Amino acid sequence: MDVLEILFTASFWVAAIRIASPLIFATMGELICERAGVLNLGIEGIMTAGAFAGWFTVYSGGDLWAGVLVAALVGAMFGLLHATLTVPLGLSQHVVGIGVTLLATSLTYFTYRLALPEVTSPPKIEPFQPLPIPGLSSIPVIGEALFTQTPLTYLAFVSVVAVAWILYRTPVGLAVRAAGENPSAVEAQGISVTGIRMGAVAVGSALMAVGGAFLTTSAFNSFFFQMINGRGWICIALVVFGSWRPGKALIGAILFAAFDAYQVRLQQISGGIVPYQVFLMMPYALSILALILVARRATYPKALMIPYQKGER
Repeated sequence: MDVLEILFTASFWVAAIRIASPLIFATMGELICERAGVLNLGIEGIMTAGAFAGWFTVYSGGDLWAGVLVAALVGAMFGLLHATLTVPLGLSQHVVGIGVTLLATSLTYFTYRLALPEVTSPPKIEPFQPLPIPGLSSIPVIGEALFTQTPLTYLAFVSVVAVAWILYRTPVGLAVRAAGENPSAVEAQGISVTGIRMGAVAVGSALMAVGGAFLTTSAFNSFFFQMINGRGWICIALVVFGSWRPGKALIGAILFAAFDAYQVRLQQISGGIVPYQVFLMMPYALSILALILVARRATYPKALMIPYQKGER
């Protein structure tokens, strides 16, 4: 009975929403890139760079929102590097993405050691504090789970609404989707496919970096190596799970986070009878199963990963 009761406790859903928040930012960023026709495998490194940039800005004396802004700018810079190599130059998106991940990760670790050569344990900062919303936060279970989070968690949910509205309700969003479906039609309207794709990758990468900054300025209070721990790769899978739609991708992020929060509590209940590695594996195994079931019916952008040169048909 304890195993089932976990699912109905407020603390479980508070943890699930908190775990989902960085995934939401990064998933929305990857979704924008792929909607424009660019697969961004640099996401893992960009999240790492964003996590460090946000934390180090605050550690150096900036406020928390300045840290988030700096992280977004760093992410956009790596996004522009990725876009420059893959869009106008037409290089392999797979190779460039992995290269950006390696560059961003290595550069982050080098900067950390250069700035803090004598540090043996990660310095701490004062992170974002929970901001209960009056009235809504008193709703049983749901109120505590959704409306007693940090400001960055609220911003994560706002980003989903903003991305959905821009993609489906604005001319810019239409151009982004067309660049990923039929870039020649975009060019026929006198719009630069290169400009649309590069802008989408820069914006998407900025969101990925904010997802990384969430970990150091909201979920935790310091930066440590390997803190991203594969979250970027999970976000790529979540985009496919969500069929390249923001709402479905949000549901996927919350489900994965719920699996992750659940396995932690199952470890405590088991009392060490079952090896903890089995529980750590659970959210990833269930994600793979869900991805297999959904991916067959998913309709991906037709021009995804296909380079486009002006004048091509």
